[in-house]
Amino acid sequence: MFYYELALLKSPLNNLTYQSEKEVTIGSKVKVKLQQRKVLDEAVVIKEVEKPSFKCSDILEVTNEYFDEKMLLIATFVSQYYVCSLGEALSVYNCFDKNFSKTFDEIKFDSKIVLSKEQEKAKNFLDEKKQALLFANTGAGKTEVYIKIIEEHLNQNKQAILLMPEISLTPQMEKRLEKVFGSSVAIWHSKITKKKKDEILRGLQEGTIKLIAGARSALFLPYSDLGVIVVDEEHDDSYKSDAKPRFHTKDLAIYMAKKLDIQLVLGSATVSAGSFHKIPFFRLESTYHDTNKSYSFDDSDANLSSKIIEKISKTINSGNQVIVFLPTRANFKYQICTTCGKSVECPYCSVSMSLHKNDLALKCHYCGYAQQIPDSCPSCNSGIIHNLRVGTAQIEEELKELFPQKTIRRFDRDEIKTNKQLKTVLNEFNKGQIDILVGTQMLSKGHDYHNVKLAVVLGIDSVLNMNSYKAREKALSLLIQIAGRSGRKGEGEVIIQTKNEEFFNHYLNESNYKEFLDSEMEFRKDFYPPFLKLAKITFSHSNGLKIKDEMDSYVQILKANKDIEVVGFGQSPIFKMANKYRYEILVRSSNIKALLSALHSISSPNVSIDMDTIY
Repeated sequence: MFYYELALLKSPLNNLTYQSEKEVTIGSKVKVKLQQRKVLDEAVVIKEVEKPSFKCSDILEVTNEYFDEKMLLIATFVSQYYVCSLGEALSVYNCFDKNFSKTFDEIKFDSKIVLSKEQEKAKNFLDEKKQALLFANTGAGKTEVYIKIIEEHLNQNKQAILLMPEISLTPQMEKRLEKVFGSSVAIWHSKITKKKKDEILRGLQEGTIKLIAGARSALFLPYSDLGVIVVDEEHDDSYKSDAKPRFHTKDLAIYMAKKLDIQLVLGSATVSAGSFHKIPFFRLESTYHDTNKSYSFDDSDANLSSKIIEKISKTINSGNQVIVFLPTRANFKYQICTTCGKSVECPYCSVSMSLHKNDLALKCHYCGYAQQIPDSCPSCNSGIIHNLRVGTAQIEEELKELFPQKTIRRFDRDEIKTNKQLKTVLNEFNKGQIDILVGTQMLSKGHDYHNVKLAVVLGIDSVLNMNSYKAREKALSLLIQIAGRSGRKGEGEVIIQTKNEEFFNHYLNESNYKEFLDSEMEFRKDFYPPFLKLAKITFSHSNGLKIKDEMDSYVQILKANKDIEVVGFGQSPIFKMANKYRYEILVRSSNIKALLSALHSISSPNVSIDMDTIY
């Protein structure tokens, strides 16, 4: 009889011991039975162990799927660092299938890309350092550098990953990659069908697919011979997983590259403070096209001031295009009663609901609850609801009234729900069939807009005033990214609605972004990442008193630990979510081992832990 330690996939339980009459290979996916459960559970064989003193259940089935040594190594790190079970960490992977065998069809690629002298210097630096950061201005041609590096690895019969923040980056990039790599490239993200995913996984294992471009989940596919990982727009917060395990894709890519001796390229025009501090970088400033970009500011409280309307009118009447950017998609972030001053709150979450005009409804962005727009204030029954902080739908409506002869489209997650819709809108815009594109952060995600001469940025102060140590970095990065979409060729103008002209005006020039990062390092020193480790412990339960008591008891335990500082504790910013009361503790430490040890000692089922929290 053989005895094995198993990690239960998607389960928070610790590893369990099972027995088998036959020998089972380490890493095999197996099926087992848990008490009180009717269906079989999937698990992974972690290691062989001595016969235990207690009776063991049998491994009931050994599947054709397996996790290789590299997957087990990385998953072990994820479970230790991001504080979750090994089964939860392994669940992020698509594993290998024994039914597919690798073929060795050598294909030689020739991108025909000729790099400039500066790009060549950048590439040599990235190759030499092995794990490095490409700090490149928008329009400097970092994609060409990526393609040349990927091409070299593929010509050595290696595999490559090109990570992008989210689905919104794929259409234009897909075309560029397919032009060079043909059918050897596959696009991977959450919106592709299961059938397509199965095709890609088969192609990857058989060797017909050599390059995967996609969102963060692309990091966890069955690669047998990975040569390079490229993380584009490495500053983007969407690389941080918002579900357990709460890993940061970029940080995990750095760990994988160092541990498995893989080349790593991080790239961005607005590099994150953490990467700037930790990773050697090459500054690529020269742009492909000479652009003459001018900036102006507007401190008006109006949604669209007369100054902004005049600029838009002048641009579209001269046959050019405009993009209008807002940080939030909801039509209004807050609903305020003119009589009592209260907002319309979600009954299940302690957060104001957002108005979605197209659906004629108020929606909660946290639990999904929706209701009709009330005729009067639910709190005082008399007041009229006044809408504050404008969103994309309202701006679209106002622009249509102002410019009825022009074509105006919205570009946000409410309007763009599929990859097909995304491609359609972008194609129409680049063909000049849309005059004004109104959108959210999706607009800033690396798309090339050929004929945009004016970018209007509204509501950027709401990002600058966020309750986060990263607020300055996020606001400036977002502004530079969106400004980079205007005047890619020739003249371009950016008008920014803000009460903080002095701050933005100084750092807006991309050549000053390094100066900003230097000042940001001084600001964060001794208090915030990347100098200290920061973790958030969230407690949630339907019984508010019970969960507060639980938080209080852990506060005392953590305060007694000399290697850890309790920064703060109390109600979460969103106190109630999906009918559960929420409390949190924020802790930091310069001693990573002590911090992780303390976090792993928290055993409550009511707790979620966010290591390296970005908020």
